[in-house]
Amino acid sequence: MGGRKLNFRLAGINNQNFIMRDEETGSWWQQVTGEAILGPLKGQRLRQVFHDELTYGLWKREKPGGRVLRPDEQIERAGKYPPADWDTRMSKVPVATSKGVDPQLEPRALVVGVAVGGASKAYPFDAVVRQSPILDSIGGVPIFIVVGEDKKSVRAFERTVEGRRLEFFVKADASPLLMVDAETGSEWDFAGRATAGPLAGRQLNRVAVLNDYWFDWKAYHPLTEVYKLGAR
Repeated sequence: MGGRKLNFRLAGINNQNFIMRDEETGSWWQQVTGEAILGPLKGQRLRQVFHDELTYGLWKREKPGGRVLRPDEQIERAGKYPPADWDTRMSKVPVATSKGVDPQLEPRALVVGVAVGGASKAYPFDAVVRQSPILDSIGGVPIFIVVGEDKKSVRAFERTVEGRRLEFFVKADASPLLMVDAETGSEWDFAGRATAGPLAGRQLNRVAVLNDYWFDWKAYHPLTEVYKLGAR
């Protein structure tokens, strides 16, 4: 931040979202937004690093030389890592936030949150799995959202190539997953690369997605829309 390297530690929870405290200034930072909400750096915002949430199998296929962070043996022996059924256990914890709970979805419904062009939208995860790919437009930007063949990994892309808006569908029986655009018949992989056809070699622009609980996404994106299954 401002050329200064900061080191972060857990500070607490705000609206059931992680708060980090930097050791250099004592400022508190909200995880979901990267914004300092208390302390000398209040109002500053960390630059987000583009990230993926993928199953290990899919990630390993794409990055066969990738390294895996090994668990800390002391923490593991002490049993301090979350248990495998952490999500199931958390689903039973009451939701209480200062923002209130929007009844459009269940508080802990899992959504795929997308913010682009100054607007935001929440896509219920089960709708994404059932309708993939979802073609939409957010903030005037044509996008599409697709779930991998593992039915867990989700990515989003802009669907304009060289000024031309494309429509995508998943190629039947392709393994690994392939998509085809209706305009040129080019084939695209889950990384957004055209692997065959007139557009071979092109790369779609990635759009950041956040797998989040509905109550959390809504708290920090108060004007968000909610996608309805089957809508275009």
